[in-house]
Order: sequence, then structure tokens, then C-alpha cells
Amino acid sequence: MFPLKQLLIIVLFFSTLSVSAQESRIDLTQRMVDATNAFVSSLSAQQRNNGIYAFDDEERFNWHFIPRDRKGVPFRSMNESQRSAAQDLLKTFFSAKGYQRAEAVRSLESVLAEIEVNGRFDRDPDLYFLTVFGDPSLDSNWALRYEGHHLAYNWTFVSGVGIASSPQFFGSNPAEVRAGNKAGTRVLAAEEDLGRDLVSSLSGDQKSAAILDIEVPGDIFTAAEKEISPLENSGVRYRDLDSRQKRMLIALIDELASMQPEIIADARMETIRSEGLDDIKFVWIGGTERGDPHYFRVQGASFLIEYDNTQNNANHIHLVWRDFAGDFGRDLIRMHYQAAASVYGSIHNHK
Repeated sequence: MFPLKQLLIIVLFFSTLSVSAQESRIDLTQRMVDATNAFVSSLSAQQRNNGIYAFDDEERFNWHFIPRDRKGVPFRSMNESQRSAAQDLLKTFFSAKGYQRAEAVRSLESVLAEIEVNGRFDRDPDLYFLTVFGDPSLDSNWALRYEGHHLAYNWTFVSGVGIASSPQFFGSNPAEVRAGNKAGTRVLAAEEDLGRDLVSSLSGDQKSAAILDIEVPGDIFTAAEKEISPLENSGVRYRDLDSRQKRMLIALIDELASMQPEIIADARMETIRSEGLDDIKFVWIGGTERGDPHYFRVQGASFLIEYDNTQNNANHIHLVWRDFAGDFGRDLIRMHYQAAASVYGSIHNHK
């Protein structure tokens, strides 16, 4: 069961959206529907069989960010017109910055192929998959997953309620390319630098609250779990930061949100503000110099950001945004069914 307070916050948020904001959300949803249906229409019968599932299929929750076999339609199997439709789709589902970041993550597979000659994994930037769940329309429940090594984005559309956009995962291996024609590339530099700049700005007392004196974890704590709960309630609170540090923390949160289209990113940030910023907590584990193994997280009432850079001698980043109640649209689906039950009950009571 989702906390009543959190559901009320979500209901209040959607009920107070301006007419223009609601129209913008509907317009974005329609463009996403159109782009997805154009992609689906371009597929062969076999590709549709591989890449389209029912909305309530358990495969929708089978997400991960490691190299592994996946369900869906990979770029490797697409012809030129299908690739064009897929790219048009992705440019609709990401912000311009998010799309560029996703393409940069994909491009690192070519770097890994050069580093890991005859390695155990098939490093190929075309091994990224699109999977559709349900029948895309404004009036239905449906979802899209875009996934491959170090990239896992999930969008869920709930009829008449809204768009959910988590789990959201980016990774970067290497975190910094150190040889070849891409030397110096740091795909997730903004997130890494924002986190380190914030911890470095903390006073002694603030660091005592923020930095945990424990072994640096080998990965994000939540891994690829289908559903998560809040982690240990530790860290320095937003309310205990100075004005500059508060701006730094919000900038870090916004950097991740901004991978999504503006209407989705704005809705995320507005939800976070409506819940109250004061008790958002920032945690750091590990060294604070570049090259040190380290981990940080930002945890609020409804969301969790986890970042880990420990593998491959601290040159391998995992970065995720999770919503405790909202991953895979769980909160929106619950609201949808509650609203339907309320309407049905009213009709039934007046008969």
C-alpha cells in the first residue's frame, strides 16, 4: 500500500496544474504516442513479436543495466527506416540533453570493444533495445522501455492521469576515457562534479552528518530491484545547508530530472518542492578527491538518487533515479483505479 499522504500530494499536484501545463502534458503524450506508433508500424511481424508485450506482462518490470540478454527490438536488427523511426521516438522521449547523454552512453560500447579485445561481453552500440507494452494511445495504459548496457529508461502512461518516468538509469564505463580518439571524454561529468563540489563545500559539522564512515559499496544499494523502500535516514539535511549549498543540491537533482522532456522534468521538480525541501538528505561515502572510490545519494520523501563510482579502480559510474511509489507508474495506476472505482460507486449508488 502506498502512503496516503504521498497519494494526496500527487492528487493535489495534478489537480492544481494550470490549464496550459495540462495541455502541454497532453500534447507531449500525443507526440510520444505518435512516435511510438510510427516506430511500431515500421517493424516486421517478427520484430513486433519480439518487441511488443501486454501492458500487464511481468516483463515490464524485468529491467537491468548490465550486459545481458534482453527482450525487445535492438538497433542491430533495424533497417535504415526503422532506425530513423527509433531515433525520432527517442528524441521525443528524452530532452535534447538527455538524448545526447543516451547516445554518449551507447558510444562507450565501442570504447569498451577496443579495451576488452576478445572480452566475454559483446560490446556493440547497436545492442540497445526498444520494448513496447500495451497499445499506445491517449486513452490506454501503456509503457516504453529503452534499455541496454548502462542505459535503462522506463516511461509509463496511465489513461487520464499522467506519465511516470522511472526507473531511470545511466552508467558510464569508463567514467573517463583515458586513451584513443575519445580520450578525456567524461559522459557523466556533470553529475560526478556536482556531487563532489557539494561535499567539498561542506563545513566540518556538515561533513560529520553527510559522510558515512563505512566501506564504499561496490554498487548502488538498490541494484535493479523492481520496487524499493527508503534507505537509511542519514545524511546532511537541505535545511542545514547554506544558500549556495542549497542551490548546488537542487542543481544536482535537476541535472538528473532534465534528462526528461521539460514538462516531465518540471513536474518532478514541482512534486519535490510540494513535498518540502527541508528534509532532503545528502550522503557521501568514500574519498572526496577525483580518482577515489566514492558513492553518494540524495533522498527525499518520494525519490532516491544513487551514484556509485568504485568499480574498475573508480572509473565506472552507476547512476539511478528511483521513485518509492512511482516506479513503473504504480502510484498513477493506483490513482486511476481508485478514480474509476469512485465513479463506478457514484453511478451505482444513484441507480
